[in-house]
Amino acid sequence: MIVGTVVRGVARAVRARVGTVVLVAAGVVALDVLLPPLVLSVFRAPWTFFMFNPWLKRLPAYVASSKPWSEKLDFLSRVALFWFSADGPYGAPEWGFAVDTMDVARFVLTGLLIGVYVALWLERRATARSGVGLGAPGAIGAGVSVLGLSTGPCSVVGCGAPVLPVVGLVFAGLSSTTLALLSQLSRVSAVAVVVALVAAIAWLGWDAGQRRAGSTGAERAGARGAAGRV
Repeated sequence: MIVGTVVRGVARAVRARVGTVVLVAAGVVALDVLLPPLVLSVFRAPWTFFMFNPWLKRLPAYVASSKPWSEKLDFLSRVALFWFSADGPYGAPEWGFAVDTMDVARFVLTGLLIGVYVALWLERRATARSGVGLGAPGAIGAGVSVLGLSTGPCSVVGCGAPVLPVVGLVFAGLSSTTLALLSQLSRVSAVAVVVALVAAIAWLGWDAGQRRAGSTGAERAGARGAAGRV
């Protein structure tokens, strides 16, 4: 019963605001991709190089090869799709930021969840009887979105650790212990953000489904009353 109510509420909000979901998701993905190199460019050195992985030209042949699918899936889940980098003073890159297949999947998932959340929040604001302010649900969504963008894991080179949160890219010269803690924080936060968004979507979806059921019941009662008077 509860699951059905949640599904109906989410489906109704998404159908009513498909464009909003797509635009928000696209914006989140763009920020996930561009924010780390922008932060590194401001606080470390401007990026000087961008490239798609040349190996991707061989992707169809690799997929059609005779290698076991378990090996293919393992490799394809880790392959870098594109990267940014900045030249260093001695030929080695000052920093590098790479995006692999799993990164893209995480970006898209998070973007869609935030898009659905925004659609549900707008639906709630449009149908709520008391006020149209941002309220607790909007504040929670904004906080979770900022947390996800600022602490999401980034695959980097030249920053002291292979994976760091976006906020960690601001700092240089941190101890190895601090870098390890930041790296672990980024992985935990990625899971926490998804869990928080799913929970918030479930709550707002249930609320939207309940409101819809209530309005439908009222309409039916009104129709029966009108028919009785006739």
